[in-house]
Amino acid sequence: MDVSLQQFKRCDLVTVKGRVDSATAPQFSQALDGILNDSRFKIVVDMAGLEYMSSAGFRALIAAQRACRRYNRGEVALANVPANIHAALELAGFTNLFQIFDDVTAAVGYF
Repeated sequence: MDVSLQQFKRCDLVTVKGRVDSATAPQFSQALDGILNDSRFKIVVDMAGLEYMSSAGFRALIAAQRACRRYNRGEVALANVPANIHAALELAGFTNLFQIFDDVTAAVGYF
């Protein structure tokens, strides 16, 4: 798994590539926590290069979403969600928890 961070004026972009499973989810969670610890609460997660995400990855996303939405400070938006991961999000009932966009430009523009 490869995680890269990019900071913009209004939000942070987290680009995830590869597989987020139980072995790599802590690294993904640390990347999200690092942004939150800097008091930045508007996050876009670009999933274009993501092949697989386990329940541990979904837990990291939900924990970040909960921290961002606390006190109406911001939220986590998802961009370029692959069909298999979108289906897993839908099956778990998580699609209504996140704003989902077709591309990064629309997601960043949302903030």
